[in-house]
Amino acid sequence: MTRRIVAADIGGTHARFALATIEGGRVSSLDEPVTLKTADHGSFQLAWEEFGRQSGEPLPPALAISFAGPVGGDLLKLTNNPWVIRPALIPEKLGATDYVVVNDFGAVAHAVAAFDGSAYTHLCGPDGPLPAKGMVTILGPGTGLGVAGLLLDDGRSQVIETEGGHVDFAALDSLEDRILTELRKSFRRVSVERILSGRGLMNLYEALAAIEGKPATIHDEKALWTAAMDGSDSLAAAALDRFCLTLGAVAGDLALAQGAVAVAIGGGLGFRLRDHLPRSGFRDRFIAKGRFERRMDSIPVKLITHPQPGLFGAAAAFAKAFS
Repeated sequence: MTRRIVAADIGGTHARFALATIEGGRVSSLDEPVTLKTADHGSFQLAWEEFGRQSGEPLPPALAISFAGPVGGDLLKLTNNPWVIRPALIPEKLGATDYVVVNDFGAVAHAVAAFDGSAYTHLCGPDGPLPAKGMVTILGPGTGLGVAGLLLDDGRSQVIETEGGHVDFAALDSLEDRILTELRKSFRRVSVERILSGRGLMNLYEALAAIEGKPATIHDEKALWTAAMDGSDSLAAAALDRFCLTLGAVAGDLALAQGAVAVAIGGGLGFRLRDHLPRSGFRDRFIAKGRFERRMDSIPVKLITHPQPGLFGAAAAFAKAFS
């Protein structure tokens, strides 16, 4: 059976939509996505209608939503976006008689379960395909920090959605002790998302500026990321170094906590850092787990390079639910 569906990936900054084809219980194709700024639309329904206008064709009555926030219950609220979604009203408001709603990194986990090796680049650890059995830790920085687990069992899979991006940040050296002290002036509780996110780089940059006694002269997040990536500003570059160190440490902590046999890094910023992470301190911090260092060094870490894992994963979740 072949079905056309709408896949939606709703984050804190952007809402992405694409038509997808489901065939034989798998995603056989994903059309070119349409990306809308969430700030330009007052609700998910208004963004859906804009996608329908831009697609130029009637939308099919089947919908898969990747949602950047906890799912479950009568009212879903995005963690970094004022939109809300009431799943029970989807058939009435959108005309979608069949639908699934999954957490955004739950969707990425569904994508990882369906991807082949071409969707990744190797980051560290043994270079080979993902193991056929065991837990895969999935995380990635974007507007926030997404975390999920994927339990593989020789062709079968189970996605575990989490809010692991909101665990406490742990300082691992004297400079990070001082960074944490600075961040506590702004945040009652410093979670890892306060560092591993788009805004997180600015938090690091401003904290380092205060520690150095220098003015923080860059106030735009996009400009800061550009300066950090090209090395044109030494303070921004130092903030990016700390970002990568923290990403490695957190990825290792989550892998230990979940008993992972592999790790997949996603997120918009993970993809942006695909050339930078292998040259950073990511690996050193990932494996620096004391008595478990040898085990950590045996875990393959992959970077997801598929351009739309959230959309693909939402469609894959629909395929699994309605196969």
